[in-house]
Amino acid sequence: MYNMKYMELLLEIHNKDIGEEDLIKDSYRLRRAARAVILNDKNEVSIQYVSKYGYYKLPGGGVEKGETIEQALKREVLEEVGVDIEIKKEIGMVIQYRNNFDTLQFSYAYLARMTGGSGIPSYEKSEIEEGYTPMWFPINEAISLIDNNKTDNYAGKFMVLRDSTILKKAKEILNS
Repeated sequence: MYNMKYMELLLEIHNKDIGEEDLIKDSYRLRRAARAVILNDKNEVSIQYVSKYGYYKLPGGGVEKGETIEQALKREVLEEVGVDIEIKKEIGMVIQYRNNFDTLQFSYAYLARMTGGSGIPSYEKSEIEEGYTPMWFPINEAISLIDNNKTDNYAGKFMVLRDSTILKKAKEILNS
């Protein structure tokens, strides 16, 4: 049984929202994931460029068995960005019905501050093959880069819509 966490629902994404056929599924494999909008000492945010598919995404990934969402977030950020973080605030949740993968994904997003680390990622083999590269930008530029993605990659289309929504909500929080 999954321990689900309640957060403000920012968006539900279906196949039709990314221009794909909206198939109806009888069942889905449940996946929980954690995403971070990380601020460095220049108030820039970290995004990952995925060169193989030509899109940008927020750092983060799946919650492993026995991990809390917050533990998964810190582990994923250390792996993908090479930095330690302090979680400051919940941003919200995005639900994705990834029909082509038979997956229902809950992405929990947090605002975090970089506290240290080498800045050198330790990517998984698949992330290296997909050309992941960590980058830092002012939040408006990060939003623009993600909004202007034109990827044809199925998973990438979900990530673009999800992460644009998360970044815009983070900007709203930061400006309040």
